Amino acid sequence: MPLYKTISPNSQTTVKIWKITETYDELMAVVDLKPNSLERVLGMKSELHQRGFLSVRWLLRAFGYTDKDLFYDEFGKPHLKDGKQISISHSFNFSAVIISDLIIGIDVEKQREKISIIAHKFVDYEFDYLSETSQDYVKKLTIIWCVKESLYKLYCTPGLSFKDHCLVIPFSVEDENTVAWVDYKQKKSRYTIEFLEFEGFTCAYAIA
Repeated sequence: MPLYKTISPNSQTTVKIWKITETYDELMAVVDLKPNSLERVLGMKSELHQRGFLSVRWLLRAFGYTDKDLFYDEFGKPHLKDGKQISISHSFNFSAVIISDLIIGIDVEKQREKISIIAHKFVDYEFDYLSETSQDYVKKLTIIWCVKESLYKLYCTPGLSFKDHCLVIPFSVEDENTVAWVDYKQKKSRYTIEFLEFEGFTCAYAIA
């Protein structure tokens, strides 16, 4: 299918979200992959991961780029050859790419009950305002995860911890944005994080 959603947070930044309805063969037929990208996708054991990988290349095409314009540094952070900033995410049948002149990070996640089992691994301060019995508990946990993951990608600093160094202030699911802090090595940075929900998924993106 065509693009699911395009968002322009500011004049320097664009977010594109793709709903993956195509088969592996349909996705593979159009993209032009570098040899190492082809080797990587052929080596994936899950077709779901293959389709996610390929859908990101379709999103690159929607931005006017190809797989050859994309490379990764030693930390696994993606970069574009023209110097623009890029962040990438995919989860099940959705993928998302944000491109900007600014430092950015993005994450998309499926809302699943199992997140409550691992909440203690990435939530600390936020437990003060979360209620396990509320109907939106899973949604809020997913938003918190996406916010912290987007900050982690933006910050791209080894040793940064979701639980110990990232803090999300109280918010409502309807707010569509929240304030988050990164407190790491005597440096505190404040960010306003945008988030949205669609078809049982959550997406959040951070812009420095």
